[in-house]
Amino acid sequence: MALDKAKKEEIIAKYSRGENDTGSTEIQVALITERIKYLTEHLKTNKKDHSSRLGLLKLVGQRRRLMRYLRKVDLSRFNKIKSDLGIRN
Repeated sequence: MALDKAKKEEIIAKYSRGENDTGSTEIQVALITERIKYLTEHLKTNKKDHSSRLGLLKLVGQRRRLMRYLRKVDLSRFNKIKSDLGIRN
C-alpha cells in the first residue's frame, strides 16, 4: 500500500530544502524509509507474502544506493538524514 497523501506531504515538508523541492535525495530516502517501515510491519503478520518481501528488499537496495550517493556528494546532509531517520550504516 502506498503512503497516504497527508503523510507524504508531511514528510516532503519536513525534509524539503526549498519551496518547490519534492524530489531531493533526502525526501526520497525519507519516503522509502516510511514504505520500508510499513512493509516490515506487514510482513510480521503475513509471513508467507513473498512478493511483498521481494519489494521490501528492492526498496532497501534503492535506499542504500541513494544513501551512498548522498554520502559521496555531501557528508553533512548524509549524517543529518541518517540520524533523523535512525538508519544504520
